Amino acid sequence: MSKVLNELGTQCAVFGNHEFDFGLEVLSERVSETNFPWLMSNVVDNETGRPLGDGKITHLLDWHNKRIGLVGLVEREWLDTLATIDPEEVTFIDFVQAGRSLGKQLKEDGCDYVIALTHMRMPNDIKLAENVDEIDLILGGHDHNYDVQKVNGRYIIKSGTDFREFSKITINLDEPNNPIEVNRIEITKDIEEDIAMKEILDSYLGTIEGKMSEVLGTFTIELDGRFSQIRTAETNLGNWVCDVLLAATGADLVILNSGTFRSDRIHPPGDFTLGDLVNIVPMQDPTIVILVTGQQILEALENSVCKYPKTEGRFPQVSGISFGFNPEAEPGNRIEPDLVRIGDEYLVRDQTYKLATKCYLHNGCDGYIMLKNSPVIVNEEECPELGLAIQNHFSAIQMRQGKSRRLSKHRQSLVTLSRRHSLVKSMEGNEWEGGPSPLRRGSLTSPSLSIHHHGYSHSPSPPSSTHHFHHYHHKINRRASFDDLEQQTCQLSPKVQNRIVKLTPQLRQEMLIDRQRLEDESVIQEVDELNNSPLGSFDHS
Repeated sequence: MSKVLNELGTQCAVFGNHEFDFGLEVLSERVSETNFPWLMSNVVDNETGRPLGDGKITHLLDWHNKRIGLVGLVEREWLDTLATIDPEEVTFIDFVQAGRSLGKQLKEDGCDYVIALTHMRMPNDIKLAENVDEIDLILGGHDHNYDVQKVNGRYIIKSGTDFREFSKITINLDEPNNPIEVNRIEITKDIEEDIAMKEILDSYLGTIEGKMSEVLGTFTIELDGRFSQIRTAETNLGNWVCDVLLAATGADLVILNSGTFRSDRIHPPGDFTLGDLVNIVPMQDPTIVILVTGQQILEALENSVCKYPKTEGRFPQVSGISFGFNPEAEPGNRIEPDLVRIGDEYLVRDQTYKLATKCYLHNGCDGYIMLKNSPVIVNEEECPELGLAIQNHFSAIQMRQGKSRRLSKHRQSLVTLSRRHSLVKSMEGNEWEGGPSPLRRGSLTSPSLSIHHHGYSHSPSPPSSTHHFHHYHHKINRRASFDDLEQQTCQLSPKVQNRIVKLTPQLRQEMLIDRQRLEDESVIQEVDELNNSPLGSFDHS
């Protein structure tokens, strides 16, 4: 991006959260390649005593015989999202306090106009405009939508994301109150191509274009990666990626922050390329499997929805788990604990579960501090990086369909353990006509077992030839059923499955009734299995 930003004629910038994705050393290298200053006016690195990222506190521009002062302000919230920065090792200065102090200083130093470059959500930009008269204009980032608002007599201008739009801002500094005109410019194919910029892009694209056009697979349905959806609700793209990670790790559940998904678009049906994958998960995301309690899961889910309906990156996409939340409930009570299910079972607070997630969340980022000290079962060196797990998933599909030849038949699993367990449970009771499933009650069919009850002794008879036939027949059926599950996965048609439900009072009551019905049916099934067991058919007199 350095060459691109230089070519654009950038005169000043403020650091945002993603500038720190690869650490301070890489950031320093990239900054040294740019020919303009970077600001960080209200975050201090405790180690150096200087602004984080070695940014400048203020910058002055002489523009048409006018002196323009600039400050760069950020919000506290995204400091918690920095995977490479320890929030406890930096000092955050409230942006209102910093803006007021620095704006006053710049005006006293002779500035005719003060502009705040910010990387904050709109509510914080509004707070800044409402409380700091020393700042004349706010040019904001972090939000990914175009927005212009006038608050307390000053403009807040958000110019979108990914160079889809620009703002042409005209300020008349010779008239009272410095009137401003804002024109939105949308970038379309009708705009004449910039030759110098094209040469820069071609120098990069030439080396990666061939690789990025590689087709990984073919989807039969569109994938929804829009921020407006994936950061506020379950989407089929989120389900699919989480399912892939769950199958790759063998964990009980997956929780990913929706900030993982960066494409902000609907991906149409058809060929899915490596370029599409990079657009969705452009960052190297190491994953990890940790051991967590049911209570920690509840706390993680509470954090995940605490900013709803804001399009925050902490909102979850999940696999192996379903839950309901009430955004109107009091903080700490948005999740209905009695409706959280891990696989086919309802969550138990003191039970432990294997959670696959990103190291980013295990580090406590995006507010997931409840995961920070959880014991690691599979570390990042042994877990697949998220993008690699997805590529391996496509390779496994190719092998499953016989479209690629490998030296080994080993491949990444296509079906999650929870789906396999659900299949096994659905087949139980059908494999033995005269007894329980050995998968659930293997100890009861042990040949050496002897049961004593009121002085009576019963030892099960040796299995008959019919018994062996049913066992063999069941293994064939189960293998065929697993094949069906894998074949469904190969079709690449992920769906929304009510894993994340926004609760209303009526829906909550209906779901609680369903839970009670399922629990009652489970008790009846357990009793029926015991009564139908050869071990249960003896005289109780």
